[in-house]
Amino acid sequence: MEFFHSVNIDWLRLKWYFLGFSMIFSVAGIISMGMHIARIGSPVPLGVDFRGGTQVQVRFNQPPDMNSIRSATEAAGIHDARIQAIRGLDESGGSEVLISLPEQHDETSLDVGRQRIVDALHAHYNNPFVVRNVQVVGPTVGRQLERQAGLATLYSMVGMLIYLWFRFQLIYGVAAVVACFHDTLITVGAFALTNQEISLTVIAAILTLVGYSMNDTIVVFDRIRENLRLNRRETLPDVVNRSINQTLSRTVLTSGLTFLTVLSLYIFGGQVLRGFSFALVIGILIGTYSSIAVASPMLVAYQEWRAKSGKATATLPPAKRARV
Repeated sequence: MEFFHSVNIDWLRLKWYFLGFSMIFSVAGIISMGMHIARIGSPVPLGVDFRGGTQVQVRFNQPPDMNSIRSATEAAGIHDARIQAIRGLDESGGSEVLISLPEQHDETSLDVGRQRIVDALHAHYNNPFVVRNVQVVGPTVGRQLERQAGLATLYSMVGMLIYLWFRFQLIYGVAAVVACFHDTLITVGAFALTNQEISLTVIAAILTLVGYSMNDTIVVFDRIRENLRLNRRETLPDVVNRSINQTLSRTVLTSGLTFLTVLSLYIFGGQVLRGFSFALVIGILIGTYSSIAVASPMLVAYQEWRAKSGKATATLPPAKRARV
């Protein structure tokens, strides 16, 4: 199925606009992450999965007062608790609140934190409630998970670089990995800008979007490779533009349907999936954009640099044919 026929958009002519767009969002995210480092010691707010502590999800029968809940926890001697409304009124008039305690240095006291929160609400807040969910993570486990999450993201990019090096050429792999890093930076920056927590499910979403972005980029690269083989006298910018235009229908169809799915998940999936779906919404948009606006122009910029330095002509040699 093709939505567009005889498309002839000069994508490379827009490269400076693309660069400006990427720089604005990347710098904004980096500045926001720097502010978080200065304030909390981490580039983004970390969920209980990473920072350790106790997180209790409570459903009240009546609309809760955040200030009264905070006063109740303070009266019970629970200081620095994080209190967040996570859902609006439902059909029965109830509402849910997430109460988090900071990292506890004594891991044996983590489960005690849950009971302290429950006792504080019973004693100092007159509103019937039910505990819906409790999450308890020790600080040692949290630090291990944080390190492993970072390594998982790093290893995935290195593995993709090696694959594309053998599958195409090294410059293809470098361009694809740079595009994936660009996508990850902007997605994490979006969490910093919106002050949303990074949890294990968010890391899973980031790894998903790395694979999604890489797959989209490979589709464009594969068409570039085939067009280079069929049209060896054509300049590289013309080949890249034509290849992007030829895959545009596939990109819009695949990315558009996937985006609508994750957007529905973000809107209707509830608080538990909010971070996961938010990462996918941002990641799919940026991942599709980077395949056109970051990865492909890098091929042209690299070869033009080599041509100016006298190391090569202004066109890439056709990549190695895939083995079936």
